Amino acid sequence: MSHPVSFHHVRLTWPDGTVLLDDVTASFSDGRTGIVGDNGSGKTSLARLITGDLRPTSGSVGVVGPVGYLPQHVTTTADAALADLLGVRITLDALAAIEAGSVDVAHFDAVGDDWDLAERTRAELDAVGLDIELDRPVLAMSGGEVVLAALVGLRLARTPVVVLDEPTNNLDRPTRESLYSLVNRWSGTLLVISHDPALLSRMDAIAEVRPGAVTLYGGGWDSFVAQVEAEQSAAERAVRSAEGALRVEKRQIAQAEQRIARNERIGRGRRAEGQGKAAADFYRNRAEKKSGRLRNEASDKVAAAREAVDAAEARVRDDEAVRIDLPDPGVGAGRRLAEFESGDTTHVIAGPERVALVGRNGAGKTLLLERLLGRLRPDAVAGDAGAVRPRLLTDRAGYLPQRPGLDAAASALDHVAAGAPAVTPGELRNRLARFNLRGDNVFRPIGTLSGGQRRRVALAQVL
Repeated sequence: MSHPVSFHHVRLTWPDGTVLLDDVTASFSDGRTGIVGDNGSGKTSLARLITGDLRPTSGSVGVVGPVGYLPQHVTTTADAALADLLGVRITLDALAAIEAGSVDVAHFDAVGDDWDLAERTRAELDAVGLDIELDRPVLAMSGGEVVLAALVGLRLARTPVVVLDEPTNNLDRPTRESLYSLVNRWSGTLLVISHDPALLSRMDAIAEVRPGAVTLYGGGWDSFVAQVEAEQSAAERAVRSAEGALRVEKRQIAQAEQRIARNERIGRGRRAEGQGKAAADFYRNRAEKKSGRLRNEASDKVAAAREAVDAAEARVRDDEAVRIDLPDPGVGAGRRLAEFESGDTTHVIAGPERVALVGRNGAGKTLLLERLLGRLRPDAVAGDAGAVRPRLLTDRAGYLPQRPGLDAAASALDHVAAGAPAVTPGELRNRLARFNLRGDNVFRPIGTLSGGQRRRVALAQVL
């Protein structure tokens, strides 16, 4: 049975020697497969191997047909419109020219078999709730609208294999539901990198990427969690069993040493009783050989038992969470930090509060925040946020945008040091370790880190 995507003994190594994938052999079938794993485990690199953007260090990747790809961050030119984002501009322009009377062969070649593209495009946009004209500038669309439109473009392209990298990151709840509905009726091979359980529950299989390896599990997210929990319970039982066997072998080596010591005492007693030299040498040599054999056998058994413990422990996951200690900002309960005027109403944020800013995609949440922080002109705000007049009442404001502007060539340590110049490099590394950024990772260029790792660097810099 052939598979649309297959890996054969794939090894992927970075120029600095870091091994990301090690002798991976795996096959992805038709249907929906969720790709999960820790940040930095290699999920996006796996996707780039499938799209051909990366080449394996050794081994081979087989893909049947062209691949559609939705990256974590959709980028377009400054003058791009929705039709460009959807990838239908050339064909729709050719259709319009033909309808206007053109007989240019190039126009007919551009259309090919897509005579119904205009109708399909409108139907797909309506199906996901995007009531947007095709000439609308992409820069005037929200992040969630851009992602959903790019996904519609992949569906219109009808490529047999499609890879989505964190598609729900910038989507509000209604837009996520539209995406879920789209995924439910997707045909062909769909590979989805995600941390969203609601999206992963719609998968037919889960592929977990862990350091160096890829493991496939049948079923959706709930089935995957149940299988992993069962594996971990078995692994923990195996550790306890192996540790018990090691304790037994250690007791036996202690008993063997006692027997050896007793035999040596007997040998010394016989020599003291006046046995001849030849007889004494015979008994001494025999005792030494027996002692050596007992020690070797006991040591081998202990070493084997310790290897069994190590092998069992290797099956137990050590998934660490990010642990952040936030210092008290020293803000009094009555201290006003920001005001939002809307008509005759003023909303006040005061004291150490946690406030969620919610709303549909395109309502202006990000624009409102950027206007509050003085990053936009007042007339640059569109949507519902344009009717709100924000005012910041403190100069102590940190900001983590959807797309942090990190220097791809600088390291994680460089970025955090720039935000905390008075803190020693050792303390900064300790702090980065709380974000699960350790060892050489703190020195690697930002551009070589995963999207999640870059996000953690940006958050560490702000905090």
